[in-house]
Amino acid sequence: MSDSSDPVAVAMSGGVDSSTAAALLVRAGRRVFGLTMATGFNEAAVREAAEVARLLGIEHHVVDLSSVFRERVIEPFCRDYAAGRTPNPCVRCNRFVKFGRLLEAALDLGAGRLATGHYARVVRGEDGRFRLLRGADRRKDQSYFLYALDQEQLARTEFPLGALRKTEVREIAARLGLPAFRGRESTDVCFVSRTRCGEGRSGYPDLVERMTGRAALPGPIVDTAGRPVGTHRGLVFYTVGQRRGLGSVGPGPLYVVAIDQTTNSLVVGSASETFSGWLVASEAVFVSGEPPPAGTRVEAKVRYRSRAAPADFRPLSRQAPDGDTGFRLHFYEPQRAVAPGQAAVLYDGDEVLGGGVITTTEARERALRTLAPGSALPGPGDENDS
Repeated sequence: MSDSSDPVAVAMSGGVDSSTAAALLVRAGRRVFGLTMATGFNEAAVREAAEVARLLGIEHHVVDLSSVFRERVIEPFCRDYAAGRTPNPCVRCNRFVKFGRLLEAALDLGAGRLATGHYARVVRGEDGRFRLLRGADRRKDQSYFLYALDQEQLARTEFPLGALRKTEVREIAARLGLPAFRGRESTDVCFVSRTRCGEGRSGYPDLVERMTGRAALPGPIVDTAGRPVGTHRGLVFYTVGQRRGLGSVGPGPLYVVAIDQTTNSLVVGSASETFSGWLVASEAVFVSGEPPPAGTRVEAKVRYRSRAAPADFRPLSRQAPDGDTGFRLHFYEPQRAVAPGQAAVLYDGDEVLGGGVITTTEARERALRTLAPGSALPGPGDENDS
């Protein structure tokens, strides 16, 4: 376990948040050096981070993580989209790259901890365990993306901006003359913005096709009664809850209810048909190392911008052959457009308990019965819970 006298490495992207985090640590008298991961998609960020480090008078190191970034982030992202899921690459990047290989590089260079510009907080409880908390600025809180960090990673992590609001960070940056406060904010989905995905979803199919070698294939659009209503351009163009881009497929507004890669089909329905009362998640990770007891009331976010919704937590008792564990959430009120591939993150007030990757939902299973009538798809009573 490191202490505040150890050198601290700051993960720098050249954006206002990481630059201000580094500046605050320097002003606090800490021994600081900058660390930037080269991903193959962030050449400008590497140059900007080096310039900020020069202005702050600190050393700056660049770590080539392009291979692990491709393997751990980009390739799974593309596989998920090709399979009809809506992935969140930021979670994987934080877990395996930023607080994985980059943290290892920081320790190898003599740092005791890695600091980042995330809006989140880490505290150590009386029991010695580290707790991950929301950032003080609820509008900028990024704890959702950090739920998969374990105790060892949190013990080596600092979030200098966790108690600040974004407006305060910009004011500090301006007062210190940091160039980042006038420019861009760093973005976690850097490889998307560098591949023409910044404007809508137009770049996603191109990226997926290049990475997987498979072109997007048109297929049927059916409504929730099983009636053909149109043809889609390829599943990668769509996500659950989407309305735009469907073309003229019905007399009233229709939304994507489910994406079925096995039949290359898109199921559409009314807004009310996109709501789910339950979900199942896999790849479960819990900050403390242990899941909450079955029946625990939690608050769950099913996407970064969604509100945390009350739900009952039930761990799945049967473990997959590969060691994967999962859980089921039953919401007190149905939630709209819960998308497989996204993270379901669990909270107890401000504290992050953990989370997992959404694999299926009530709306999805209801819709798939349309494509496979008479099939024994799991419903809310078909649980193998503890």
